[in-house]
Amino acid sequence: MADILLELPSAVYRDLQKHLLPPHSKIEQAAFVYARAETSAGNGTVFRFLDWLPLKADNFAAQHEVYLELRDEMRGSLIKRAHDLNASLVEFHSHPGPYPAQFSPSDLAGFREFVPHVWWRLRGKPYAAVVVAPSGFDALAWLASPQEPAALTSIVVDSEGLAPTGLTLRNIKKEKPFNGSY
Repeated sequence: MADILLELPSAVYRDLQKHLLPPHSKIEQAAFVYARAETSAGNGTVFRFLDWLPLKADNFAAQHEVYLELRDEMRGSLIKRAHDLNASLVEFHSHPGPYPAQFSPSDLAGFREFVPHVWWRLRGKPYAAVVVAPSGFDALAWLASPQEPAALTSIVVDSEGLAPTGLTLRNIKKEKPFNGSY
């Protein structure tokens, strides 16, 4: 399988980490990266950084220790900005607890609703999501279909590849054979 990469400048990666995992915070945080998804035959897909937006408390309908929900107007604003940039969206959110980085069942349920909507609104542009924990990150990308995620291979920060845990897809496949409905 071809690689799926997300390229980020080191200053942006550092600022994302600070925003998503502030010291002593117990609530989830979120941000979105706007990226140009470039696919080349045999070489995979690269999400190339364009811009990013750290989200604030008033951007959420709900923001708790184990759950986030964006306000409808924030979702619309994110999609409009991506459309204006001719870009894909890359969602980042945090799980500040002590557990290994992986998407939760509520995250996966949210993807089943949100990814097809974004896919339709952005005319089939790929979507990616990254969950950050103190111990690392996990990441998924929807390239060929809004119903079938693939593993993002790495986040590349100034030529250094950082590997995700891969726990989400491993656990999905362990629980049941993947059939497009994760």
